Amino acid sequence: MSLSFDPKALAELAALLNKTGLSEIELAEGDRKVRLARILAPVTVPVAAAPVAAAPVSAPAAAPIAAPAADPAKNPGAVKSPMVGVAYLSAEPGTPPYVSVGQKVEAGATLLLIEAMKTFNQIKAPRGGTVTQILVASGSPVEFDEPLLIIE
Repeated sequence: MSLSFDPKALAELAALLNKTGLSEIELAEGDRKVRLARILAPVTVPVAAAPVAAAPVSAPAAAPIAAPAADPAKNPGAVKSPMVGVAYLSAEPGTPPYVSVGQKVEAGATLLLIEAMKTFNQIKAPRGGTVTQILVASGSPVEFDEPLLIIE
């Protein structure tokens, strides 16, 4: 049996995957079924990577942190959740968090994980800067577009 799908519709679904941060979409209509999946970067991070990144943090570096903004969602440095899920600040329970307040991060650095539909998605820094606030607790549910942390 040969199935044919509208290439334009498939391209729109692929764009929706990227826009929403979802890892896959599956649609079924009668006997027809299509599943599109995004290949995500590996979630495992060497345990040594977290302490190395956290090592430069010292008490003096944390001193210039700005006072919390009234509404974190309006802060230009807010990193917002691209999906609904559960936030995790470290790779595994009992391991150091990916980032901490006062830590300098580079663009593309992993900030935290969001588990959605049993898939762990890395949330990466959109720009370099200093983490001034972490707005979620590890294991807490998050909504789409909810501010997760502030990088200034």
